[in-house]
Amino acid sequence: MCTGRVDPAFILRAFSNGIDGVFIGGCWPGECHYTTEGNYHALSTMLLTRKLLEHIGLNPERLRLEWISAAEGIRFAEVMNDVAKNVKELGPLGKNEGIDGNGLKVKLKALMNLLPYIKLVERERLRVPFDKEEEYKNFFASDEVDRLFRELIADKLAVSQMMLLLQEKPLSVGEISAILGLKPADVSRHLNRSVRQGLVSFDESQCALLSPKVKGQARGERG
Repeated sequence: MCTGRVDPAFILRAFSNGIDGVFIGGCWPGECHYTTEGNYHALSTMLLTRKLLEHIGLNPERLRLEWISAAEGIRFAEVMNDVAKNVKELGPLGKNEGIDGNGLKVKLKALMNLLPYIKLVERERLRVPFDKEEEYKNFFASDEVDRLFRELIADKLAVSQMMLLLQEKPLSVGEISAILGLKPADVSRHLNRSVRQGLVSFDESQCALLSPKVKGQARGERG
């Protein structure tokens, strides 16, 4: 299968199932068997997914892409040994990053839920016609991509995580902050915006936040 067909959902599903590292091997740039240059698309997918992983607190080195041709058996063995070594050093998923099991589960599920929208953002705002690997890396490390990521993805991802938590059980702003690793002020800001958008209602008499999709109430603190 061409690496260009590797969907971010495949990668996130692997991590959601507890895999500690994901490796993608593809043809060298310029040697793609298809006119679509799928390996460059795979590179773009990998760089964006790494950015998403880093944003939720996971080490982006857990996802790795290498160029290896079918004739490079020795290189393949060397790369796989190095991948195994690096994943072992990184340790169990989330543990070295200081993310508890429930927090990690919520973060990955929120990413999966938001993935259709993220793909739309990638197609409309982040897809670039470069023909060199270094150009892709520079682009995804640029201030422009950081700005677009903050404006178009970061806030929606935070809200998605909070809505998942509120569906489970009542939680205070402080508890949400501790589970997700977000600043209490940011949690309050997102919740207040969610109230205005009708995603969450605020019951002043009980100081409670109530999501229309949740059975029961979730305690909230005013920001």
